[in-house]
Amino acid sequence: MLKLKFNSEGLIPVIAQDYRTGEVRMLAYANEEAVRKTLQTGYAHYYSRSRKEIWKKGETSGELQRVIEVRIDCDEDALIYVIEQEKNRACHTGKRNCFFRKIDGEEVKKPLPFETLQRLQEVIRDRLEHQPEGSYTVKLAKEGIDRVLQKFGEEAIEALIAIKNGEKKEILYETADMLYMLTLALTMRGIDLKEVMEELAKRMK
Repeated sequence: MLKLKFNSEGLIPVIAQDYRTGEVRMLAYANEEAVRKTLQTGYAHYYSRSRKEIWKKGETSGELQRVIEVRIDCDEDALIYVIEQEKNRACHTGKRNCFFRKIDGEEVKKPLPFETLQRLQEVIRDRLEHQPEGSYTVKLAKEGIDRVLQKFGEEAIEALIAIKNGEKKEILYETADMLYMLTLALTMRGIDLKEVMEELAKRMK
């Protein structure tokens, strides 16, 4: 372990960043023992400044954070735990992350661009599991994988035509439709978009 620079209280700030979506799930603090427990167990440990004790995230709530990687900043005085949030809710309020409000108090409604495809797949999975009435996703899935692949092919062709024509607004619209259909098809085949991104990452030199 690199020589970490803890503050005067023996603590270091830790950001928990989601491995799949890239979103910041929470910010907490850790002392040296908490960092070592994290590395030893593979699950996020922090130090509670109010209770004056080490705590394992999710030990009582079940909201465990499996740590994929620990990263250190250039000054060695802050860490990122790259994590998988096991039940998808990191905040004690029940929200998916602790940063669910803007500075004016308004609740955040939309994911950031880099989160969007993974969040879309979460919504699709939820629709397929709970089968809400009137859902277009449910309707397509019930028609079968061949129908979904047909729709994907249609949207792909429309996206190609839009790109050929060069009209930006149309390109964006048709590409978004195509990505939705592709995500639905992959979800029906049990493929997580994370796996596709991992495959792409392997190819980066």
